[in-house]
Amino acid sequence: MTARRARPRLRVPPAVMRAGARQLGRRCLDPALPWRVQRTRLDQLSRPFLLPRGTTVTGQRFGGVPVEVVSVGPPGPRPTVVHFHGGGYCIGSARTIRGWAAHLSARAGCRVVLPEYRLAPEHPYPAGLQDARAVLAAVEGPVVLSGDSAGGGLALALVLSMRDAGKAPPAGCILLSPWLDLGRDRRADPGLARRDVLLTPDWLDACAHAYAAPEAWADPSVSPLLAAHSGLPPLLIQAGTSELLAPDAELLAASAAAAGTDVTYTRWPGMWHDFALQPGLLAAADSALAQAAWFVGTVTAGLA
Repeated sequence: MTARRARPRLRVPPAVMRAGARQLGRRCLDPALPWRVQRTRLDQLSRPFLLPRGTTVTGQRFGGVPVEVVSVGPPGPRPTVVHFHGGGYCIGSARTIRGWAAHLSARAGCRVVLPEYRLAPEHPYPAGLQDARAVLAAVEGPVVLSGDSAGGGLALALVLSMRDAGKAPPAGCILLSPWLDLGRDRRADPGLARRDVLLTPDWLDACAHAYAAPEAWADPSVSPLLAAHSGLPPLLIQAGTSELLAPDAELLAASAAAAGTDVTYTRWPGMWHDFALQPGLLAAADSALAQAAWFVGTVTAGLA
């Protein structure tokens, strides 16, 4: 399908966006709700606004996995960003990330592939990682891996598995508010838990148990923060200071930089979990998108 409407330049005050994020969390990310209800509500409430003019969204299969391919502008050779959506490995879909993908495509001149990887608890670990490998194997040309929240953990786990298998790495990896350690006690910092308007420790616990057995949480392919971080491609890590997963981003940035990895790590004061997914509405998200587009252009420059 092709979206021919131009998205208006509309900025919403951060306080209003914060209140919206809080309502989204309360309505969707409730461990008392069945997963199917959470999935339906998230798809309904996170539907993107008008997409950039010329946005094309097509359904395809890469390596047998259903994907959406989002592209803005005329067809032609361009870098590919493979982005894994968030949702605690249990909810979420390509629809929830389509708006961000379209804006990144328009800004960076890339196409964005959004895999519909299998979700827990019906398909626990390693199903999602297997799907991620299959999608990447079907992509030709320069590729940047990307992911938000649990999708960030999936993207990093995929990069680590490629490194450990001796395979050529992607050109780079973008991690937005990544969830990287399933076993971390999210109640250890009550102040941070109160400031996060979207996530709760109870919901993260439910997702972690649905995705993998507790004895597997220390496996680096489940919790990639616990891996060694040498030999990785350039990383772009973005997070807000008021999100429950902020420590994951900070610890990864420190570990990867100490191991010699090229790391760009940016924190946005007062921003909540996955704030970067609202470009066009939130100034901080526009800033994060501009940085992501710069990163894609930088790491793919000169690659055939």
